[in-house]
Amino acid sequence: MPAYAYEAVDKMGRRKKGNIEAASPDRAQTMLKGEGLIPLKVSEQSFLNKDMNIGGSGVGKRDLSVFCRQFVSILNAGVPIVDAMGMMEDQTENKNLKKALGEVKANIAKGESFANALRERSDVFPPMMINMVEAGEASGSIDVSLDRMANQFEKDTKLSAMIKKALIYPIVVVVVAIIVMIVMMAFVIPNFMDMFKQMDTKMPALTLAVMAAADFFKHNVILIIAIMVAIVIGLKIFSASQTGTIFLANAAIKIPAFKDFTIKTSSSRLARTLATLTSSGISMIDALDISAKTMSNYVFRQAVLEAKEEVKKGVPLSEPLKRAGIFPPMVVHMTKIGEETGDMDSMLTKMADYYDEEVENATQNLLSVMEPIIILVIAVFVGILVGACVMPMLSLYKGLDNL
Repeated sequence: MPAYAYEAVDKMGRRKKGNIEAASPDRAQTMLKGEGLIPLKVSEQSFLNKDMNIGGSGVGKRDLSVFCRQFVSILNAGVPIVDAMGMMEDQTENKNLKKALGEVKANIAKGESFANALRERSDVFPPMMINMVEAGEASGSIDVSLDRMANQFEKDTKLSAMIKKALIYPIVVVVVAIIVMIVMMAFVIPNFMDMFKQMDTKMPALTLAVMAAADFFKHNVILIIAIMVAIVIGLKIFSASQTGTIFLANAAIKIPAFKDFTIKTSSSRLARTLATLTSSGISMIDALDISAKTMSNYVFRQAVLEAKEEVKKGVPLSEPLKRAGIFPPMVVHMTKIGEETGDMDSMLTKMADYYDEEVENATQNLLSVMEPIIILVIAVFVGILVGACVMPMLSLYKGLDNL
């Protein structure tokens, strides 16, 4: 689903900026109006300005996790919220978070609730955290809510780290291999080819093909690099579009090498987020709405949103999850058990713990599949280059032996 950057004005006339996901700009404006905001500007984010953090101000999950942990410790020591916020502002290293905490402290000092003060900086503090704090204020257990959010952020950080681990190694290897191939084709191979041209011998077809390719590389290096950059930019633009998002989401759950990893990652994130939210007293409908926003895969996000609409009608959650056809049987069965026993929080937590371990195994499996494929592809290219260089030499040696 496309992401939109917006500027809006709240009921007090204060200007706000943030990000929102919606099917269209009109839908984004409708959602903003539903939150009591008057939209001034709504524009689709491109890959150049798309936010890669929790919010749009360079504050990551690790920063928020540390904030929640330390803030809970200060509150448990009996320090008032305003003073606690001031202490956190002084010791926070992230400049963007420091500024946001200063604004939150000022709003609380003016009489606003903690949740509303956080909502004023929704570009930094995610909706899930704001709703958890609001539930904590209503029940008088803000410390418990923030402690659960700290756990959530830590689990999300660990999950993100595993995903990066699964992707960064093959990406680095491929990039380095491409650079090495370009250098060899543009500079190293031409030197060998110049030497071979001086030989009075018939060149093998493979060598002639590599010579032609090397000559093309040598005279068109800038063009080739420009084409590669254009391809990368094109892929990023495509992946940021709604068509690209849907295509890649479907590919991730259909390609065998990625299917297991994607399903288990999405199941873990859904279970953990639902467990965190429902255990704090947030309704299942609101919890599903927030959980959908945390799903990185479009197909799973839509399935959760559709499940929310079914739950609104009184349908048990396990039924739409089963009909979606993308969730593992374990998710459906444990959700159903939780509904039947009335102990949904416990079942969701156990499910999240189970899939956290499964994601680790899936990460290792993904790496074990990708590594040999990458090595094999690189070996084929290296073999072609080596063969093109060695075959003329063998032909020359054979000719000398016949003299």
